[in-house]
Amino acid sequence: MTGKLSHPAMLEKEFQRMLRDQKLKRFCDSFPSQWLQLERLISSVPNPELFPDFYFLKYRDSMHMMMEPLLIFETVLIENMPITQLIDSDFTYRSSLLQEAYKDLALDGKPVKGNNEVTVLNFKRTPVTDRRNGGIITNAAVMTMTSGPEETKPITRGAWLATVIFNKPPDPPPANVPPLTEKPDKEEAHLTLRERLSMHREQANCRGCHEQIDPLGFALENYDAIGNWRTHYENGREINVSGTLFRNYPFTDVLSFKDKLLAQKDRFTRALAGHLLSFALARELGPSDAVDLEHITKATAADDYRIQTLLREIVFSKSFMAQTTQK
Repeated sequence: MTGKLSHPAMLEKEFQRMLRDQKLKRFCDSFPSQWLQLERLISSVPNPELFPDFYFLKYRDSMHMMMEPLLIFETVLIENMPITQLIDSDFTYRSSLLQEAYKDLALDGKPVKGNNEVTVLNFKRTPVTDRRNGGIITNAAVMTMTSGPEETKPITRGAWLATVIFNKPPDPPPANVPPLTEKPDKEEAHLTLRERLSMHREQANCRGCHEQIDPLGFALENYDAIGNWRTHYENGREINVSGTLFRNYPFTDVLSFKDKLLAQKDRFTRALAGHLLSFALARELGPSDAVDLEHITKATAADDYRIQTLLREIVFSKSFMAQTTQK
């Protein structure tokens, strides 16, 4: 240990060198997988009778799904794009099999037939012309891993958004609250999922969390349990995705929901900075890290929210420098 990295000029040189190093690929695989909780996709088992498109011969479509958000993150980092591209990117990556699986969300309005890609995953960077596509939220991987085998789970999706996008995980549900069954009984078959979930909100100890996470989850209800677009439930009832973000920002569909998320750029920046700083320090953050997060957020915003600036500010933060010096 020579202590050279404690000098800003040397640290800056090393930071720039590491951005150009091929080993950056390891970070592009490890951090976003952990941040987005993509390991949950591995255990997802959509009902084969309801969602046969998820299964390709003896192979599952999950690997194709998982690559899309990983490649989006990698591109944003390498090309030093604003982190807002993670919410609403103007590009995405698709294999022919994954493109075919999206059906009504086909890019450029042109569905692509699969070519039996099993052992080789050929992904093509494709412009996004329909904002229902694009970004790390509205992709098939996240929609599938936050659903059950037969139906979507808005509460799970809302909790995922609160945790990943805003770094505010909700409290666990009370132990005495029974889970909502995926399939309604005969008495509830005519209800929408929103109407069935409203019963949970009648309990005082559930209402607070539901007011926070329900609008987030229901904003994504047009995406079914494997990410296909839909406008109605199986019982014919129209899907209502409207809600209010943070009790102050109303939205009517997924596009206006993305607009409201983008209007909260600083909130998202601070949340992502928290995830990255925690990853870099290999520990949970505490009150002492708040000053660093505030500085990182302001510096990133001042440079058009570019992701490499965010990373640089983490490397130069007091928390990171103190831990590096101690090693």
